[in-house]
Amino acid sequence: MKILSADFVKSCLKPAHYPREHLPEVAFVGRSNVGKSSAINSLLNRKGIAKVSTTPGKTQTLNFFRVLTSDKTLSPIYFVDLPGYGYAKAAKSVREQWGPMIERYLKDRAQLCAVVQLVDVRGVEAHDVTTLEWLTHLGYRPIVVVTKIDKLSRGRRRQALLQVCQTLGVEYDEAVVGYSSKTNEGRQELWSALRGTLKSDFDVSPVFQR
Repeated sequence: MKILSADFVKSCLKPAHYPREHLPEVAFVGRSNVGKSSAINSLLNRKGIAKVSTTPGKTQTLNFFRVLTSDKTLSPIYFVDLPGYGYAKAAKSVREQWGPMIERYLKDRAQLCAVVQLVDVRGVEAHDVTTLEWLTHLGYRPIVVVTKIDKLSRGRRRQALLQVCQTLGVEYDEAVVGYSSKTNEGRQELWSALRGTLKSDFDVSPVFQR
C-alpha cells in the first residue's frame, strides 16, 4: 500500500478548531519521548512531517495530519498526534496531565475510530498501564505499538514483547505490534491493524457508536 498524500493540516486547542471534514481519525498516544512523531513519520513514509524533538513535553496541541492511501477501501484519514503524558511534574493522574483538552477529544470526538498507544520496548511505566485502562474504560481497544525494538537483538525481542504484554495485561496475539521507526519494522503490521479498524463508509452521524 502506498501513501498518495500526507499533509499537516493544523494544530488545535479546542473542538472549534478541529477539521470539519467528516473523516475517520486515528489518535496516537504515549508518554513523552516514546517516539510518537517518529512512528507517524515512518508510517507515512515522510521525513519530518511530524516534528520530532528530544525535549519531553514539546507537543502541546492536537496535531492533525490528512492522509490518503492507495487502498481504495479506505477513505482519507486523519492522524492525530496527541501531547505526551508522564512529564508534567505536578500531575497526579493521566487525565490531569493531559488536561481537559485531551480528555474532551478522546471522550467526545465522533470521528475518532482508532487509538494507537505507543510504549517503549525497554520498559512499561505505571502511566502506560493507567492510560490503557482509561482508554479501555472509554470504550476503545487500543492498538499497542511497542517502539524502539531496534534497540534489542532479534533474539531478545519476543521475550521483551511478551513482558510488555504481561505488564499491560493484554494477550500477545491481540493488536500488539513491535515497531522500529529507524528500520520501518512493523510498518506493514501496523497498517494491517489499522485497516482492520477503519471503514471506507465511516459514519459520523450523531448516532455513531464506537
